[in-house]
Amino acid sequence: MEASSSGITNGKTKVFHPVAKDVNILFDELEAVNSPCKDDDSLLHPGNLTSTSDDASRLEAGGETIPEKKKSNGLYFRDGKCRIDYILVYRKSSPQTEKREVFERNIRAEGLQMEKESSLINSDIIFVKLHAPWEVLGRYAEQMNVRMPFRRKIYYLPRRYKFMSRIDKQISRFRRWLPKKPMRLDKETLPDLEENDCYTAPFSQQRIHHFIIHNKDTFFNNATRSRIVHHILQRIKYEEGKNKIGLNRLLTNGSYEAAFPLHEGSYRSKNSIRTHGAVNHRHLLYECWASWGVWYKYQPLDLVRRYFGEKIGLYFAWLGWYTGMLFPAAFIGLFVFLYGVITLDHCQVSKEVCQATDIIMCPVCDKYCPFMRLSDSCVYAKVTHLFDNGATVFFAVFMAVWATVFLEFWKRRRAVIAYDWDLIDWEEEEEEIRPQFEAKYSKKERMNPISGKPEPYQAFTDKCSRLIVSASGIFFMICVVIAAVFGIVIYRVVTVSTFAAFKWALIRNNSQVATTGTAVCINFCIIMLLNVLYEKVALLLTNLEQPRTESEWENSFTLKMFLFQFVNLNSSTFYIAFFLGRFTGHPGAYLRLINRWRLEECHPSGCLIDLCMQMGIIMVLKQTWNNFMELGYPLIQNWWTRRKVRQEHGPERKISFPQWEKDYNLQPMNAYGLFDEYLEMILQFGFTTIFVAAFPLAPLLALLNNIIEIRLDAYKFVTQWRRPLASRAKDIGIWYGILEGIGILSVITNAFVIAITSDFIPRLVYAYKYGPCAGQGEAGQKCMVGYVNASLSVFRISDFENRSEPESDGSEFSGTPLKYCRYRDYRDPPHSLVPYGYTLQFWHVLAARLAFIIVFEHLVFCIKHLISYLIPDLPKDLRDRMRREKYLIQEMMYEAELERLQKERKERKKNGKAHHNEWP
Repeated sequence: MEASSSGITNGKTKVFHPVAKDVNILFDELEAVNSPCKDDDSLLHPGNLTSTSDDASRLEAGGETIPEKKKSNGLYFRDGKCRIDYILVYRKSSPQTEKREVFERNIRAEGLQMEKESSLINSDIIFVKLHAPWEVLGRYAEQMNVRMPFRRKIYYLPRRYKFMSRIDKQISRFRRWLPKKPMRLDKETLPDLEENDCYTAPFSQQRIHHFIIHNKDTFFNNATRSRIVHHILQRIKYEEGKNKIGLNRLLTNGSYEAAFPLHEGSYRSKNSIRTHGAVNHRHLLYECWASWGVWYKYQPLDLVRRYFGEKIGLYFAWLGWYTGMLFPAAFIGLFVFLYGVITLDHCQVSKEVCQATDIIMCPVCDKYCPFMRLSDSCVYAKVTHLFDNGATVFFAVFMAVWATVFLEFWKRRRAVIAYDWDLIDWEEEEEEIRPQFEAKYSKKERMNPISGKPEPYQAFTDKCSRLIVSASGIFFMICVVIAAVFGIVIYRVVTVSTFAAFKWALIRNNSQVATTGTAVCINFCIIMLLNVLYEKVALLLTNLEQPRTESEWENSFTLKMFLFQFVNLNSSTFYIAFFLGRFTGHPGAYLRLINRWRLEECHPSGCLIDLCMQMGIIMVLKQTWNNFMELGYPLIQNWWTRRKVRQEHGPERKISFPQWEKDYNLQPMNAYGLFDEYLEMILQFGFTTIFVAAFPLAPLLALLNNIIEIRLDAYKFVTQWRRPLASRAKDIGIWYGILEGIGILSVITNAFVIAITSDFIPRLVYAYKYGPCAGQGEAGQKCMVGYVNASLSVFRISDFENRSEPESDGSEFSGTPLKYCRYRDYRDPPHSLVPYGYTLQFWHVLAARLAFIIVFEHLVFCIKHLISYLIPDLPKDLRDRMRREKYLIQEMMYEAELERLQKERKERKKNGKAHHNEWP
């Protein structure tokens, strides 16, 4: 394992290639002549049916040796000593043979060891197994500043005050009566992850004696080894030329089909994990994290980070934190809903609606819609009270503050994780320029201020013109969404009349609810269809912008996709919340689309019921569809692959595949990494906060979904996907800024929902100004007597337009044709000086709504900024620990260096080579 040779054995001779310091090597003609045959077939071993037992990979413990029975478990070379750190897959029939041949020669020249093996089920598929010896790992770990443990941590205990000590004693007494941490995982099950209890420093071969090295084979864990190998492969040339470099380009041009690190073995075992322990880290993650039986347990984030890397670990840490913070929001939302249930019988407004058998409402559509009693909407009035009650305003304020607290405390949580995972001082290295950017702007160069090297340069005018075109494309796609919403509006307008003339009495009597329900389902289908289009448009516009680096490309693509999907998902909700029933006019003077279709009105009990239905249906359908696609699609794909293998080789023949072939048959991770996972949760966060005043149960639905989501994602990563490359990150990137933007938007939208969509403000105005308690400073239920009658205006039926006049004359209610009907508005009666003009109460309500929006927004924003100011980004104890660690590291490094020099001095004295004036 520790040999620096990177040669290959071919017959009796062993050829060693020099370990070059730079990657720009091996393009002389002599080597091309003396090189092995195409694709180095001398390395190729024919595929055979190797045993892949479940105990193929043990947990990495210091000093553990590899038994002989594990030599052919699919995780090692054929010698059973060299662990496979990376797998490349290509087809013999691929035309890119020459590029691949040069690339592989340069791989060996870099010091990596290589072995090839053909597939068991398809001889055209070749697996290239790569192993990095100790010298290569050490050299590149030093270049990449990989932090490794060098001394056990000495924990600093902060000073405790007497008052806090007494509180801790009381809490500990109370905890004795509770179950002992049922949500925590059993410590005996989890391995001792040594590096979490050690101080770390960038690895250095000159100071190798400072680091804790029990076994060189396990000093660098599997994720770090594969990351180092990937780093090497990204910097190896495959052709002459400045830009002919890197594995990614070979994957793009078809030289290689796939490249991935191996899973550590099977995730299942015949023996119980409680009696026999975990077979490997993958098995442990499956049992303690991806299994449905541990849905209530905390996530083993340290193990997730060790196996999948910091970037994926941070995603699950954020998802777990978001899910945990949803508990108080879901509890308060459920309380608001239950408060509506409890106070339903005491609600004066719903009582008046249910008892208003003598109030006849005007038709809600032209001709086919009949007159209806106000009491017929009794059920809808009661349902509206469940969501629109006295606790709604409190809940809207609470959710706005909750969003701020969630983000501020996530900063603190992220800081703790970054400290534990040694990400505090980690900075991303200077990114390479994208190949497309180089190809487009290679003719014009300028000096990079960081590296001091010439690089392609994009002119400012070119960049501005591309951004303008991209922004125009975004605006056009948003217009497409608005057009789709306009189509839904036309559908609602047309189908109200259709359902009103339906033969079935159930649909005819509930024409508005049927219209809303079908419109929401159609809207959901349009949303899912447009999402497919948006991905292609976002890719086109992002590539048109020509971002310089991969991170710039990723941020630009992420922002576009979020804007597209957010507008797509919420545009119809915004229409129902703020436009439905607001610009319809009044009976006798209705506003119409294209002077033909009368705009849709709200239900007699208000528009909030439509908004609740829209949010509930979209949220449930969206989450159900996403969960099915996340787990169902990979399961179906993997099942289909296994079925094809059984058909080709016969069901009676049991084939035991090596680990590399098992992983190759799994699904690759999404091309955009964690983008889909983050996008789904961010859109859900928007649903949970933006219109929460209209749907208090949204946090509860989000909580239930996320409890399932964590285990679904875990199961997918552990069992259905190839092992992703472990990559580092110190935060969640651009998503945090998007979350802050959603938090600000939620304050504005909730203020408008309460002021405009809800009846909260009209009721307050009536209670304090027009009701029985006017001038007394009270607003109880007794003060709402007569509110329903005061909120309805009178219309003379003879004033109907010809195209709006209903077919029925209303004689079924009183035996004689109706002369008047009522509608929701604050307008003068037909016999006044200005018929159907706005009353004084209308202007009072409008002024109160505007005043509420201003006061609500300023109050909540002040609370949000105050909370942001009061909550520091770094916990005080963490700041003290970081300062003490910095001090201790300096002391330890000095003591270790002093000890080494003293040992060298003693050895010189023993050998008789002592010198004068030595230090120390």
